[in-house]
Amino acid sequence: MTIIGFTHGTKADEAVQRFEIFTGSGRRREWSDEEKERIASESYGGEMSVCAVARRHGLSPGQLFTWRRLARRRQGEDSPPMFVPAVIEAAEESLARRRKIAANTAALRAAIELEIG
Repeated sequence: MTIIGFTHGTKADEAVQRFEIFTGSGRRREWSDEEKERIASESYGGEMSVCAVARRHGLSPGQLFTWRRLARRRQGEDSPPMFVPAVIEAAEESLARRRKIAANTAALRAAIELEIG
């Protein structure tokens, strides 16, 4: 396609550097909830980055991150929050161990130990 005599701005002697033709309806795409869920689930697969999944489906990465966040919120509504019980026990340590701990952490007045597993 050739454009002859088309100029932009106020200078008549400058040629057009870029000319774009937009086709299509120009309206926003609408995604069903099932499509959003499928694409968000695909992004958690680990085979591709979130940005790569977004590009593959013609989305911006920000839009996909928003869908992921909304899916996590919906999932959180279905399940109650989970807490780990804390058990407070009197520490029965030997005098030698307490001295060793005090020597290594002189500024430390209290300690919290987490036992996992």
